[in-house]
Amino acid sequence: MLQYINQKDKDDFAMKIKILSDSTCDLSEELLKKYDIDMIPLTVVMGERSGKDGIDITPEDIYEYVEKSGRLPATSATNIFEYKDCFTKWTDQGYSIVHISLGSGFSSSYQNASIAAEDMEEVYVVDSNNLSSGQGLLVLKAGEMKAAGCSAREIYKACMEAAVKVESSFVIDSLDYLYKGGRCSALATFGGNLLKIKPSIDVKDGKMGPSKKYRGKIERVIKEYVRERIKGRDDIDTHRIILTHTKCSPEIVKDAYDIIREEIPDAEEIPVTVAGATVTTHCGPNTLGVMFLRR
Repeated sequence: MLQYINQKDKDDFAMKIKILSDSTCDLSEELLKKYDIDMIPLTVVMGERSGKDGIDITPEDIYEYVEKSGRLPATSATNIFEYKDCFTKWTDQGYSIVHISLGSGFSSSYQNASIAAEDMEEVYVVDSNNLSSGQGLLVLKAGEMKAAGCSAREIYKACMEAAVKVESSFVIDSLDYLYKGGRCSALATFGGNLLKIKPSIDVKDGKMGPSKKYRGKIERVIKEYVRERIKGRDDIDTHRIILTHTKCSPEIVKDAYDIIREEIPDAEEIPVTVAGATVTTHCGPNTLGVMFLRR
Protein backbone atom coordinates (compact mmCIF):
# COMPACT_ATOMS: atom_id res chain seq x y z
CA MET A 1 0.00 0.00 0.00
CA LEU A 2 1.10 3.59 -0.60
CA GLN A 3 2.33 5.49 2.41
CA TYR A 4 1.76 9.24 2.51
CA ILE A 5 3.31 12.09 4.43
CA ASN A 6 1.09 13.52 7.15
CA GLN A 7 -0.40 16.97 6.58
CA LYS A 8 1.93 19.59 8.00
CA ASP A 9 0.82 22.76 6.35
CA LYS A 10 -2.92 23.25 6.01
CA ASP A 11 -2.39 26.02 3.51
CA ASP A 12 -0.82 23.50 1.10
CA PHE A 13 -4.08 21.56 1.18
CA ALA A 14 -6.34 24.57 0.82
CA MET A 15 -5.65 24.78 -2.89
CA LYS A 16 -7.17 22.36 -5.35
CA ILE A 17 -4.79 20.08 -7.25
CA LYS A 18 -4.80 19.24 -10.95
CA ILE A 19 -2.74 16.37 -12.37
CA LEU A 20 -1.64 16.91 -15.97
CA SER A 21 0.42 14.80 -18.35
CA ASP A 22 1.68 14.79 -21.90
CA SER A 23 -0.43 12.60 -24.19
CA THR A 24 2.47 10.15 -24.48
CA CYS A 25 1.51 8.48 -21.17
CA ASP A 26 -0.80 6.14 -23.13
CA LEU A 27 -3.45 5.71 -20.44
CA SER A 28 -7.01 4.69 -21.22
CA GLU A 29 -9.92 7.11 -21.05
CA GLU A 30 -11.25 5.06 -18.14
CA LEU A 31 -8.09 5.57 -16.08
CA LEU A 32 -7.85 9.26 -16.97
CA LYS A 33 -11.45 9.80 -15.89
CA LYS A 34 -11.06 7.76 -12.70
CA TYR A 35 -8.21 9.96 -11.47
CA ASP A 36 -9.40 13.22 -13.10
CA ILE A 37 -6.25 13.58 -15.21
CA ASP A 38 -6.04 15.96 -18.17
CA MET A 39 -3.82 15.47 -21.22
CA ILE A 40 -1.62 17.99 -23.01
CA PRO A 41 -1.28 16.59 -26.54
CA LEU A 42 1.84 16.53 -28.65
CA THR A 43 1.57 17.47 -32.33
CA VAL A 44 1.68 14.90 -35.14
CA VAL A 45 2.43 15.99 -38.73
CA MET A 46 1.47 13.77 -41.67
CA GLY A 47 2.48 15.49 -44.88
CA GLU A 48 0.23 18.52 -45.28
CA ARG A 49 -1.95 17.50 -42.35
CA SER A 50 -1.10 18.20 -38.72
CA GLY A 51 -3.07 17.69 -35.55
CA LYS A 52 -3.03 16.86 -31.87
CA ASP A 53 -2.23 13.38 -30.61
CA GLY A 54 -5.44 11.65 -29.55
CA ILE A 55 -7.65 14.56 -30.59
CA ASP A 56 -7.17 15.10 -34.32
CA ILE A 57 -4.94 12.13 -35.13
CA THR A 58 -5.32 8.53 -33.97
CA PRO A 59 -3.10 5.46 -34.34
CA GLU A 60 -5.31 4.25 -37.19
CA ASP A 61 -4.52 7.48 -39.04
CA ILE A 62 -0.81 6.70 -38.60
CA TYR A 63 -1.10 3.19 -40.03
CA GLU A 64 -3.07 4.44 -43.03
CA TYR A 65 -0.63 7.27 -43.73
CA VAL A 66 2.44 5.01 -43.57
CA GLU A 67 0.81 2.38 -45.80
CA LYS A 68 -0.16 4.93 -48.45
CA SER A 69 2.88 7.21 -48.37
CA GLY A 70 5.69 4.91 -47.26
CA ARG A 71 6.79 7.66 -44.88
CA LEU A 72 6.48 8.18 -41.15
CA PRO A 73 4.70 11.16 -39.62
CA ALA A 74 6.73 13.64 -37.62
CA THR A 75 6.01 14.45 -34.00
CA SER A 76 6.76 17.65 -32.13
CA ALA A 77 6.74 18.63 -28.49
CA THR A 78 4.20 20.95 -26.96
CA ASN A 79 5.70 24.44 -27.06
CA ILE A 80 6.27 26.79 -24.14
CA PHE A 81 3.28 29.00 -24.95
CA GLU A 82 0.90 26.04 -25.13
CA TYR A 83 2.11 24.79 -21.75
CA LYS A 84 1.79 28.29 -20.31
CA ASP A 85 -1.80 28.60 -21.52
CA CYS A 86 -2.74 25.23 -20.09
CA PHE A 87 -1.10 25.87 -16.72
CA THR A 88 -2.69 29.32 -16.48
CA LYS A 89 -6.13 27.87 -17.18
CA TRP A 90 -5.91 25.89 -13.95
CA THR A 91 -3.91 28.23 -11.71
CA ASP A 92 -6.39 31.03 -12.47
CA GLN A 93 -9.04 28.77 -10.94
CA GLY A 94 -7.01 28.27 -7.77
CA TYR A 95 -5.42 24.95 -8.62
CA SER A 96 -1.93 23.71 -7.81
CA ILE A 97 -0.55 21.71 -10.74
CA VAL A 98 1.58 18.59 -10.97
CA HIS A 99 2.55 17.90 -14.58
CA ILE A 100 4.12 14.55 -15.48
CA SER A 101 6.23 15.10 -18.58
CA LEU A 102 7.51 12.83 -21.31
CA GLY A 103 11.12 12.02 -20.41
CA SER A 104 13.66 14.74 -21.12
CA GLY A 105 15.81 12.23 -23.02
CA PHE A 106 13.10 11.73 -25.64
CA SER A 107 11.75 15.21 -26.29
CA SER A 108 11.99 18.89 -25.41
CA SER A 109 8.58 18.59 -23.72
CA TYR A 110 10.04 18.58 -20.19
CA GLN A 111 12.29 21.55 -20.93
CA ASN A 112 9.41 23.53 -22.46
CA ALA A 113 7.07 22.74 -19.57
CA SER A 114 9.74 23.71 -17.04
CA ILE A 115 10.36 27.05 -18.75
CA ALA A 116 6.62 27.71 -18.86
CA ALA A 117 6.37 27.01 -15.13
CA GLU A 118 9.41 29.07 -14.10
CA ASP A 119 7.57 32.20 -12.96
CA MET A 120 4.40 30.45 -11.83
CA GLU A 121 3.60 29.48 -8.26
CA GLU A 122 2.31 26.02 -7.39
CA VAL A 123 3.24 24.43 -10.74
CA TYR A 124 5.44 21.35 -10.37
CA VAL A 125 6.91 19.62 -13.44
CA VAL A 126 8.07 16.00 -13.10
CA ASP A 127 10.59 14.55 -15.55
CA SER A 128 9.29 10.99 -15.93
CA ASN A 129 12.53 9.87 -17.61
CA ASN A 130 10.20 7.57 -19.50
CA LEU A 131 7.50 7.29 -22.14
CA SER A 132 4.25 5.47 -22.82
CA SER A 133 2.77 3.78 -19.77
CA GLY A 134 6.15 3.90 -18.04
CA GLN A 135 5.32 7.59 -17.78
CA GLY A 136 1.71 6.57 -17.12
CA LEU A 137 2.68 4.71 -13.94
CA LEU A 138 3.81 8.01 -12.42
CA VAL A 139 0.66 9.75 -13.62
CA LEU A 140 -1.49 7.16 -11.86
CA LYS A 141 0.64 7.39 -8.73
CA ALA A 142 0.06 11.15 -8.73
CA GLY A 143 -3.68 10.62 -9.18
CA GLU A 144 -3.83 8.20 -6.25
CA MET A 145 -1.87 10.53 -3.99
CA LYS A 146 -4.15 13.42 -4.91
CA ALA A 147 -7.17 11.28 -4.00
CA ALA A 148 -5.50 10.42 -0.69
CA GLY A 149 -5.22 14.10 0.23
CA CYS A 150 -1.53 14.73 -0.41
CA SER A 151 -0.25 18.18 -1.29
CA ALA A 152 1.09 19.08 -4.73
CA ARG A 153 4.61 19.30 -3.31
CA GLU A 154 4.35 15.85 -1.75
CA ILE A 155 3.07 14.38 -5.01
CA TYR A 156 5.89 16.02 -6.96
CA LYS A 157 8.58 14.70 -4.60
CA ALA A 158 7.13 11.18 -4.55
CA CYS A 159 6.89 11.02 -8.34
CA MET A 160 10.45 12.28 -8.80
CA GLU A 161 11.67 9.57 -6.42
CA ALA A 162 9.56 6.89 -8.14
CA ALA A 163 10.79 7.83 -11.64
CA VAL A 164 14.05 5.91 -11.12
CA LYS A 165 12.09 2.80 -10.11
CA VAL A 166 10.06 2.53 -13.31
CA GLU A 167 10.94 -0.47 -15.48
CA SER A 168 9.77 -0.13 -19.08
CA SER A 169 10.39 -2.43 -22.02
CA PHE A 170 8.67 -3.52 -25.19
CA VAL A 171 9.13 -5.89 -28.09
CA ILE A 172 8.70 -4.82 -31.73
CA ASP A 173 7.29 -7.00 -34.50
CA SER A 174 8.78 -5.25 -37.54
CA LEU A 175 11.83 -3.04 -37.99
CA ASP A 176 10.13 -1.06 -40.78
CA TYR A 177 9.00 1.85 -38.62
CA LEU A 178 12.42 2.10 -36.95
CA TYR A 179 14.00 2.18 -40.41
CA LYS A 180 11.62 4.82 -41.74
CA GLY A 181 12.33 6.88 -38.62
CA GLY A 182 16.10 6.69 -39.21
CA ARG A 183 16.77 4.44 -36.22
CA CYS A 184 17.76 1.32 -38.15
CA SER A 185 19.75 0.83 -41.38
CA ALA A 186 18.16 -0.59 -44.52
CA LEU A 187 20.47 -3.61 -44.40
CA ALA A 188 19.66 -4.34 -40.76
CA THR A 189 15.95 -3.95 -41.48
CA PHE A 190 16.12 -6.33 -44.45
CA GLY A 191 18.12 -8.91 -42.50
CA GLY A 192 16.01 -8.55 -39.39
CA ASN A 193 12.71 -8.95 -41.20
CA LEU A 194 14.05 -11.85 -43.28
CA LEU A 195 15.17 -13.68 -40.14
CA LYS A 196 11.99 -12.69 -38.29
CA ILE A 197 14.01 -10.91 -35.60
CA LYS A 198 11.92 -9.09 -33.00
CA PRO A 199 14.03 -6.71 -30.90
CA SER A 200 13.26 -6.02 -27.27
CA ILE A 201 13.86 -2.41 -26.23
CA ASP A 202 14.53 -1.26 -22.66
CA VAL A 203 14.25 2.25 -21.25
CA LYS A 204 17.25 2.90 -19.01
CA ASP A 205 18.48 6.20 -17.62
CA GLY A 206 15.93 8.06 -19.72
CA LYS A 207 17.01 6.53 -23.03
CA MET A 208 15.94 3.60 -25.21
CA GLY A 209 18.31 0.79 -26.10
CA PRO A 210 18.12 -2.80 -27.40
CA SER A 211 18.26 -5.54 -24.78
CA LYS A 212 17.58 -8.81 -26.61
CA LYS A 213 16.74 -10.15 -30.05
CA TYR A 214 13.94 -12.67 -30.25
CA ARG A 215 13.22 -14.72 -33.33
CA GLY A 216 10.03 -16.20 -34.71
CA LYS A 217 6.37 -15.33 -34.96
CA ILE A 218 5.26 -12.38 -32.88
CA GLU A 219 2.64 -14.46 -31.03
CA ARG A 220 5.31 -16.77 -29.59
CA VAL A 221 7.87 -14.02 -29.11
CA ILE A 222 5.56 -11.88 -27.01
CA LYS A 223 4.75 -14.77 -24.69
CA GLU A 224 8.46 -15.51 -24.27
CA TYR A 225 9.28 -11.84 -23.70
CA VAL A 226 6.57 -11.29 -21.08
CA ARG A 227 7.49 -14.41 -19.12
CA GLU A 228 11.20 -13.59 -19.14
CA ARG A 229 10.48 -10.03 -18.04
CA ILE A 230 8.65 -11.00 -14.85
CA LYS A 231 9.37 -14.64 -14.00
CA GLY A 232 11.07 -15.21 -10.64
CA ARG A 233 11.19 -11.51 -9.80
CA ASP A 234 10.79 -10.48 -6.18
CA ASP A 235 11.43 -6.78 -6.75
CA ILE A 236 8.23 -5.94 -8.66
CA ASP A 237 5.72 -3.61 -7.01
CA THR A 238 2.61 -5.73 -7.43
CA HIS A 239 0.24 -2.80 -6.94
CA ARG A 240 0.08 -2.21 -10.70
CA ILE A 241 1.62 -3.77 -13.82
CA ILE A 242 0.62 -2.21 -17.14
CA LEU A 243 0.43 -3.84 -20.56
CA THR A 244 0.51 -1.41 -23.48
CA HIS A 245 0.32 -2.38 -27.13
CA THR A 246 -0.11 -1.11 -30.68
CA LYS A 247 -2.76 -2.97 -32.66
CA CYS A 248 -1.97 -6.40 -31.23
CA SER A 249 -4.68 -9.02 -31.63
CA PRO A 250 -6.96 -9.71 -28.65
CA GLU A 251 -5.47 -13.21 -28.45
CA ILE A 252 -1.92 -11.89 -28.12
CA VAL A 253 -2.95 -9.38 -25.46
CA LYS A 254 -4.88 -12.04 -23.51
CA ASP A 255 -1.89 -14.40 -23.58
CA ALA A 256 0.35 -11.65 -22.20
CA TYR A 257 -2.19 -10.78 -19.51
CA ASP A 258 -2.62 -14.42 -18.50
CA ILE A 259 1.14 -14.91 -18.16
CA ILE A 260 1.39 -11.93 -15.80
CA ARG A 261 -1.55 -13.22 -13.77
CA GLU A 262 0.07 -16.66 -13.63
CA GLU A 263 3.56 -15.48 -12.67
CA ILE A 264 2.40 -12.72 -10.29
CA PRO A 265 -0.91 -13.89 -8.86
CA ASP A 266 -0.95 -11.16 -6.21
CA ALA A 267 -0.85 -8.33 -8.79
CA GLU A 268 -3.57 -5.90 -7.71
CA GLU A 269 -4.10 -4.29 -11.12
CA ILE A 270 -3.08 -5.21 -14.67
CA PRO A 271 -4.46 -2.42 -16.85
CA VAL A 272 -4.29 -2.96 -20.61
CA THR A 273 -3.88 0.20 -22.68
CA VAL A 274 -3.43 1.04 -26.36
CA ALA A 275 -0.56 3.34 -27.31
CA GLY A 276 -1.44 6.73 -28.77
CA ALA A 277 -0.41 8.28 -32.06
CA THR A 278 2.98 9.58 -30.90
CA VAL A 279 4.27 6.24 -29.63
CA THR A 280 2.69 4.37 -32.57
CA THR A 281 4.65 6.60 -34.96
CA HIS A 282 7.94 5.23 -33.63
CA CYS A 283 7.01 1.58 -33.01
CA GLY A 284 4.47 0.47 -35.58
CA PRO A 285 1.82 -2.22 -35.13
CA ASN A 286 2.18 -5.40 -33.03
CA THR A 287 4.38 -3.80 -30.42
CA LEU A 288 3.73 -4.80 -26.81
CA GLY A 289 5.32 -3.56 -23.61
CA VAL A 290 5.31 -4.41 -19.92
CA MET A 291 5.74 -1.59 -17.42
CA PHE A 292 5.89 -1.61 -13.61
CA LEU A 293 7.57 -0.03 -10.62
CA ARG A 294 10.34 -1.83 -8.78
CA ARG A 295 10.08 -1.96 -5.03
